[in-house]
Amino acid sequence: MTSSTADQERALQALLSRYSVGPKHLVEPAPSDAELALMVQAALRAPDHGELAPWRFKIVRGEARHKMAALFADAARAAGKDEVGAALDAERALKPPLSVAVVARLDLGHPQVPAHEQWAAIGGALAMFLAAAHTLGYGGKMLSGSKVRDPAITAAFCGPGEILLGWIALGTPARKASGPSRKGGLETVLQRWGD
Repeated sequence: MTSSTADQERALQALLSRYSVGPKHLVEPAPSDAELALMVQAALRAPDHGELAPWRFKIVRGEARHKMAALFADAARAAGKDEVGAALDAERALKPPLSVAVVARLDLGHPQVPAHEQWAAIGGALAMFLAAAHTLGYGGKMLSGSKVRDPAITAAFCGPGEILLGWIALGTPARKASGPSRKGGLETVLQRWGD
């Protein structure tokens, strides 16, 4: 096996071994600023018609985690939850060592790149970001839910015309995935067209 072939095999194994890790299974350390920059550089390599980069990643670490926890608690109360429910939602913001808000910034008037292609680019960037995190030894999971529609949370994370998609919870995985993927096999998603 040549060095190039070995490098390719390692890269493919990293991609094939990636799995989502929820906040309750993430511990310190979180990615450093330099590692986050590498993850964003990987996201910038995702397919993107017109090189629009219709997304933004907003880092939530340190004291900002407590501000996000307060927003989550307020949103829970506004949704009718009691103080126990509000405290649980606040804890969800504090559980991962680091969170990254994912914000869509679409150009709906673009003459060549329709909205569906921009959404596809956001998905590609998200996948590349998470794959890079995994390759660096970190775990992560994209989280959303009703909080992304809360007006105060949206206003805190989004500028005019932006859409909050959710948060990537990041940290060091405290456990490895067990068992095969539950998404099904190749026969489910790989089909021949035209036969």
